[in-house]
Amino acid sequence: MTIKNVTIAGAGTLGSQITYQSALKGMRVTVWNRHVESAKTRLHALKDAYHRDLKLSEADFNAGMANIVAVTTDLREAVEDADLVIEAVPEAMEVKEAFYEELKAVVPDKTIVASNSSTFMPSQLVKFFGDPRRFLHIHFAKAIGMVPIHLYKEQPGYVLNSLLIPFLDAAMALWVNGIASPHEIDKDWMISTGSPSGPFIILDTVGLRTAYQISLNKHQATGDEMAKQVADKLKEMIDTGHYGREAGQGFYHYPDAEFLAPDFLK
Repeated sequence: MTIKNVTIAGAGTLGSQITYQSALKGMRVTVWNRHVESAKTRLHALKDAYHRDLKLSEADFNAGMANIVAVTTDLREAVEDADLVIEAVPEAMEVKEAFYEELKAVVPDKTIVASNSSTFMPSQLVKFFGDPRRFLHIHFAKAIGMVPIHLYKEQPGYVLNSLLIPFLDAAMALWVNGIASPHEIDKDWMISTGSPSGPFIILDTVGLRTAYQISLNKHQATGDEMAKQVADKLKEMIDTGHYGREAGQGFYHYPDAEFLAPDFLK
């Protein structure tokens, strides 16, 4: 099957990136999101990163944007021509369940449905959609210029997040317990390992709302008290509008983040 028309459901941090990367590689992309303007804002905000990291010219960036044919709040309209729907709604089971209940009532029989969940497994979500023949998980695909990673069995967090989340959890536990500030923790990691980013720089990029939901899910699933304390601290920041790079402030201030200063690691 040739995938030409793709619908991305959810235009958060990952959803907006998947949307643009698919459009950049020539697919016709429709975005479904609860708020149209916030979705458009996130998509246009990708321009600087594509220019900086991939040396994409403004003309090339705009050519990719031209393949995003619609941003809509109408799910039926969003999926009516879709060969593939990629779900990237927030990492909360009740949100995903509600989405799939709504989706299966309007999605065409021809359409493949995939989740981009970073923490939930296919077996946890397919029951909401109801048709395992057309359901899968997808993070990377050659067709949009990414490198597929072959997994032999399903795993919570897959590969990257199985490695990354414990790392971020350890950093946030140091912060919540008052051991060191986020900036000092990042400095220590970056100086010691040579990494260009520390855990709190990564958290700002991922978005604190996603980190909050993952910590909350962990507490609810396991009773982990530290996960609850982390979730509570993140919620305080989110409630003041400081939820990461997208908001202009998280653990750092943007666009002129403190870690960009020449003396940050000195």
